[in-house]
Amino acid sequence: MTSKELQQYLLREFPQENACCEWKEMKNLKNSFAGDEKNDVVSYVSAIANMEGGHLVIGVQDQTLEIVGTDLTKFNLNAQSAVWKLMEHCTNLSSEGLDISEYITEDTQKAVWVIHIPKHLPRRPVYAHKKAWQRVEDSLVEMTQERLSAILEEPIFEAKDWSAEIVPNATLADLDELAIAKARVMFKKVHASKIPSEEVDAWSVEELLCNSGVMIDGKLTRAAIILLGKPVSVFKLRPAVVEVTWTLRDEHQEVVDYEHFTAPFILTVDQILSKIRNLTMRELPGGTLFPDTMKQYDDYTIREALHNAIAHQDYTLQQRINFVENPGYLYYENGGSFIPGTLQKALATKGPQRHFRNECLCRAMVNFNMIDTVSRGIKKMFNEQWRRHFPMPDYEIDALNKEVGVRIYGNSINEKYTKLLKENVSLTLEDCILLDAVQKGHRISENNVVSLLEKGLLEGDISDYRISIDMAKKTRQLPEYTRNKGFDKAKIQQMIIQYLQNAGTLGAKRDAIFEYLKEVLPQNKTHEQQERLIGNILSEMKEIGLIHPEGRTWFLKS
Repeated sequence: MTSKELQQYLLREFPQENACCEWKEMKNLKNSFAGDEKNDVVSYVSAIANMEGGHLVIGVQDQTLEIVGTDLTKFNLNAQSAVWKLMEHCTNLSSEGLDISEYITEDTQKAVWVIHIPKHLPRRPVYAHKKAWQRVEDSLVEMTQERLSAILEEPIFEAKDWSAEIVPNATLADLDELAIAKARVMFKKVHASKIPSEEVDAWSVEELLCNSGVMIDGKLTRAAIILLGKPVSVFKLRPAVVEVTWTLRDEHQEVVDYEHFTAPFILTVDQILSKIRNLTMRELPGGTLFPDTMKQYDDYTIREALHNAIAHQDYTLQQRINFVENPGYLYYENGGSFIPGTLQKALATKGPQRHFRNECLCRAMVNFNMIDTVSRGIKKMFNEQWRRHFPMPDYEIDALNKEVGVRIYGNSINEKYTKLLKENVSLTLEDCILLDAVQKGHRISENNVVSLLEKGLLEGDISDYRISIDMAKKTRQLPEYTRNKGFDKAKIQQMIIQYLQNAGTLGAKRDAIFEYLKEVLPQNKTHEQQERLIGNILSEMKEIGLIHPEGRTWFLKS
């Protein structure tokens, strides 16, 4: 849409300057996103979240309503990475409903963002710069004691635990005898230091289920059916879907085979994992002719990832859990928001997680030795991949669509990078996780970028960084390094001038210029980031009088 059409749309959808909406120019987004307190994006997000939630429109002059755009494209800050930055800089900000809509005008190619901000969680004010903010009329101020007290004293209405709900008409006949027998064995293993094995053996089925938390007042919970129920008993949980679908894909992503699995998950998890072709791999350690052997996938890691998907699935979404076996990696996907909010928070957590989506189901899985609740599972998965010198797990957290995906690699993506992990014993797990993310083209936080820059592991700046040339030399990645860095801006400008000289009076549209330049652009950037880079360079060349546009066609300045 044009600038005028976008302006009208924004006025219609996001009324200017009310308690739930703020319009700001913030053209210099690098400094404005998380810069000076009270004058940056995160402060306004804190203030709006601490009221009723709402929207922050940036890239629009708040007095004239002129669409001025932002300079976010210069710093490779896309909407998804910006959501992560908000989660990083705004303490207690909920990921539920947090989203960014981006609009780029057709006539001026100016970008406007609308940040959709959820209301604060009960009794949890949102902080930015270690302060809670609020709006008083048109001003942004540090939260008053009165408002802070109002939030901290809010009544909390406990959300129902779906997995703890009683299943009407469910009886012990709905449970699988073999599943119950395995549950008893696993319960004894978990509680061996506290409860004598003979005592557990003497329990009736009802006593075992009650002590495991899946039977309440003599009635079976949904958790009992999920873990111990016969396949036909899952119909009593409708419309919830209790199913894991295993799919085998080839190198072309074509489906080769598939199978559906359902309750009792305490048994069928083994059946699912037995489908994986976990090949034996051999590697030669330094200084020996005898190779070490190991499985392609670590047993703990692949089991933990699947158990987590079952435990934290939002069954009210009526989705199945997907488990896809691809050449070189496994992919798990379940419905529901990621409870810790970000992977960084999950890895940094020192003690047990405070709450679970399916409390009853999770506690039962702990009692049956399927998961633990001290938040060490995810970190242990990363440690296992590090120990094996394999790429770290990739977490794909889609807060908007309530989906969590996990990718577990079963081979080395870059042998030279793997060699560095083996030889550089000074690298910490955090260093390896961050370098792994950069290798894969993922964005990392500013603080982490600064840390790696100071250690000489990265080069560039906070908004545009890459594996350092020293690292590239050590890992013999100079060709990849050169491709990822791309041509210098001056060289790209010279190529544009040459191209427009050849085009003459016909000129050239931006798409044609991009097609001409795409091979010399940084190859570690997405297609969208590359297009934005070209757009920025064209704008800069226009400002200094080298070229000029007529409509959507560019010409060399005569």
